[in-house]
Amino acid sequence: MSATLTIVLIVVVLLVLAALAFGIPAMRRRRLQQTFGPEYDRVVADTGNRTEAERELNERTKRHAQFELSPLSPESRSKYSAAWEEVQIRFVDDPKQAVSTADELVTKLITERGYPTGDYDEHLANLSVEHASTLEHYRSAHDISVRSKNDETETEDLRQALVHYRALFADLLGEEPVAGSSSIAGTSTSTGTSAPAPRTPADDTITDDAPARTVTDTEDTAPEPGVARSRPDATSR
Repeated sequence: MSATLTIVLIVVVLLVLAALAFGIPAMRRRRLQQTFGPEYDRVVADTGNRTEAERELNERTKRHAQFELSPLSPESRSKYSAAWEEVQIRFVDDPKQAVSTADELVTKLITERGYPTGDYDEHLANLSVEHASTLEHYRSAHDISVRSKNDETETEDLRQALVHYRALFADLLGEEPVAGSSSIAGTSTSTGTSAPAPRTPADDTITDDAPARTVTDTEDTAPEPGVARSRPDATSR
């Protein structure tokens, strides 16, 4: 073999090794970015080190692979949808309690899907692998819920919390919790605002198992933005 051919082969080998050295990490990085979305940038910012952040995300992926996750049965989905509708109804009279119940309902749903029990931070890490797109909704909702317990929120804050909780709830449930509606009283789940639905005489009464209550002219009949009006529960349809 001539000296020239030997040099060419050495150069080719070095180029291949260089391509592998740079290409494989780049492919792994793209895969993590596609899996975690905005969560990738958040973890990089929190750690201040891309290598450490990617190590953390890879560990999350490995833990997630060990979970025994399963979709909900139709009966369970129906049960959770009915429970969520009750949360929206309760918001009209007790926004603070409705948000607290929404937080509990989301936590219960996370567990029933097969995620291990744990605190809020553990739930965030576990959900980030398959539900990264709604993780910011969870963070925002939880933050408002915590401030609500310290009486640091207004009704509008609580409405936003319910919208955020609903986004994660629907993602975990696999469908919109209230059939035929992808928004809460004229407010989209992405917290954007659309035109309110036309009012009807039926809007001024609340129907439930209890006797109907008619809203008087002196009461505020405007619906809370972001929360559906009361409607019959599933057993009365």
